[in-house]
Amino acid sequence: MEERKVDVAIIGSGSAGLYSLSKVRPSGKSWVLINGGHTGTTCARVGCMPSKAVIQVAEDFYRRKVFNRYGVEGHDDLRIDQAEAMEYVQDLRDTFVDRVLSNSTDNMSDEQFIEGYAHFVEPNLLEIDNGQRIRADRIIIATGSAPIVPGPWKAFGDKVLTTDDFFEQETLPSSMAVIGLGVIGLEIGQSLHRLGVDVVGIDQLETIGGISDPDVASMAVDILGSEMPLWLGHAAEITETDDGMLKITAGKKTKTVDKILVAIGRHPNIDKLSIENAGVTLNDNGIPDYDLNTMQIADTHLFLAGDANGDSQLLHEAGDEGRIAGFNATNDSIQGFKRKTPLFITFCDPNIVSVGGRFADLDPDTTAIGEIKMAPVGRALIMAKNKGIIRVYADKASGKLLGAEMIAAKGENLGHLLAWCIQQDMTVGQLLQLPFYHPVIEEALQAALYDLYSKVDAKNETPITELVPL
Repeated sequence: MEERKVDVAIIGSGSAGLYSLSKVRPSGKSWVLINGGHTGTTCARVGCMPSKAVIQVAEDFYRRKVFNRYGVEGHDDLRIDQAEAMEYVQDLRDTFVDRVLSNSTDNMSDEQFIEGYAHFVEPNLLEIDNGQRIRADRIIIATGSAPIVPGPWKAFGDKVLTTDDFFEQETLPSSMAVIGLGVIGLEIGQSLHRLGVDVVGIDQLETIGGISDPDVASMAVDILGSEMPLWLGHAAEITETDDGMLKITAGKKTKTVDKILVAIGRHPNIDKLSIENAGVTLNDNGIPDYDLNTMQIADTHLFLAGDANGDSQLLHEAGDEGRIAGFNATNDSIQGFKRKTPLFITFCDPNIVSVGGRFADLDPDTTAIGEIKMAPVGRALIMAKNKGIIRVYADKASGKLLGAEMIAAKGENLGHLLAWCIQQDMTVGQLLQLPFYHPVIEEALQAALYDLYSKVDAKNETPITELVPL
């Protein structure tokens, strides 16, 4: 069988693959991009972007519940056309996908972009399911991930949804159980509730949204649990009723629903690569061991980037990993790169955010904690969004900011501010010498930092209540 030789082969045209290509293409190396299945990236097609469209529609409609406070009449008569709302989401989704494609694979020749599934024949030899063979000096694996659905649940057919098919729904069911209350489950579950679906959220953990700080977790459960029922601490079991409905049981609680959204995680798409033919071994998680700073698998010619490595599965991380993999795949020497401050955002309302060091990972003996509850925050009160809590962490001795967890309005913005400051190795005192306007949500963060500053040993030479002398 005829082989084609290239310097670099990239498997997967999602975010990590395209960011890899952004480094490979200008290097002057010969390359090929191979992709099996859908194009247009998980983010644009079934992830970040369509989910935010649903969230925005749901939040705007739900906002009517505070109109009576302002003297706005007629709000009780507002209704939403679910089919029209889903069509709007799909139109936006298609726009995002088209933008990705028009700036990437649509502009590639058949020799550059090969549509088909690849697998390893030898360490440097790939075979596509259309019969083509590609021999490459370096290979970047960026095959993405897919939703996890337990085998027995697949028997319920289209009554069990994942994000891969949720955004194809033309209308919404009357009732739904959302199993898994991480980022996806919380975002879509709350949105479905706000769009008029009878929703129950289920998770076998006692916490939600990946929160590790017990005070933030408790507040989050109280806030979101007051809006829709949350069943925590028990695994879900599913059976089908005689009339075709699905019966959900978790612990002692039972509910019958039309459909289920499964959001219990995603698994890397490497099982069909025949990666054992590449001369690498898999760890207990079924993933090859790789270097987080170089993306190189052991000391091989292979690189693993994006969701395919099963790490953080976030677009900005996939972008960084793709760039690192692309750089190293086109250079003779392997270069390690410092990774950015961890930042995780759940776009439920209020936002749930974790930035930098998480509570569970910090030493309680050397860590100071500051907090502010959102209830009395002026700007939040005016917005009718004064629910939540911000908890910030610092090294007790040096005052260096370490991380934060929160559930708060505009947490997506506060999280970025903190991530930038943590990455600059700033102390709490240095943050408090920065400007804070009035009245803004950032004043809540300022209050939490003041509380934190009072608990650290290191203080600024200039009192933080005064201006810095010239």
